[in-house]
Amino acid sequence: MGDLTLQSTLTCPHCARAETLDMPQDACVVVHVCAGCGARLTPKTGDCCVFCSYGDVPCPPVQKEGDCCGAPMDAGP
Repeated sequence: MGDLTLQSTLTCPHCARAETLDMPQDACVVVHVCAGCGARLTPKTGDCCVFCSYGDVPCPPVQKEGDCCGAPMDAGP
């Protein structure tokens, strides 16, 4: 498997501000406050973190294994 990408650019769905952020390799980021408009971003249904929902690169666990937090990303509730 190739190298992991450890940065992702989050784009706020409210104001379209883009921020390039470092992603943790061993945790999900479930809340991010937009530096532009102050919106509180949380993952979309079915996503494990804000990087998977609003980033241009998914989080490291999804990059490595296709799932995060022990649940396959395509599994239904």
